[in-house]
Amino acid sequence: MDFFDHITQKQVEFIARQPLFFVATAALGARINLSPKGLDTFRVLDGGRACAYLDYGGSGNETHAHLAADGRITIMFCAFDQPPLIYRIYGTGRAVLPQDADFAELASHFTIERGVRQIFLIAVDSTQESCGWAVPRMAMVEERQTLRKYHAQDDPAARLAKYQERDRSIDGLPVTPPSVLPYS
Repeated sequence: MDFFDHITQKQVEFIARQPLFFVATAALGARINLSPKGLDTFRVLDGGRACAYLDYGGSGNETHAHLAADGRITIMFCAFDQPPLIYRIYGTGRAVLPQDADFAELASHFTIERGVRQIFLIAVDSTQESCGWAVPRMAMVEERQTLRKYHAQDDPAARLAKYQERDRSIDGLPVTPPSVLPYS
C-alpha cells in the first residue's frame, strides 16, 4: 500500500482510463452511502490537490446530505483490466449548486448536460494505491444511455420542482436543493 498527499500525474492517467468509480460517504446516525458513477463526470483539479464530479439527478441525494453533515468522502477507482490496481482518494467535499457563485467556473471543466443537479468538489487529504489482485478482469462494453434519455424527455421545470421537494435524505438529513438548473 502506497499513500500520497495529492493525485499524481500517473494517477490522473489511470483515472482517465477508468469508466467507473465509486463514491462513499457517511454521517453520524445515518446509513453509509456507496454509489457507482460512470460517464465522463470526474475531473482532477488544482495540480491534484482537488477533484470534482458531476452529479445527475435520478435517485436520492445522500452524498449531498452526508457532505453537509460530515464532509468526509472517499472515491475509489478499480482497474478491471491489466495491471490490477485499486486507487482511493480521501478528502472532504461539498456540493456546489447551480445557484452558487463558484458553479460556473467549476462547471467550465465539464460538459454540462441535461440532468446535472450539482457538482461535488473534493479537497484531497490523501490518496492510496493498493494491489487489486482479487478484482476480476472485465471488459467495458459501452456506456448506458438510460440516464441521458430520461433527462432528454422530461420537462426541466417539473424536474426542478421535484428536486426542490426533496429537502431531506432517506435518513432525514437536510439537503439544499438547486434553485435553478445549469442548462435550458
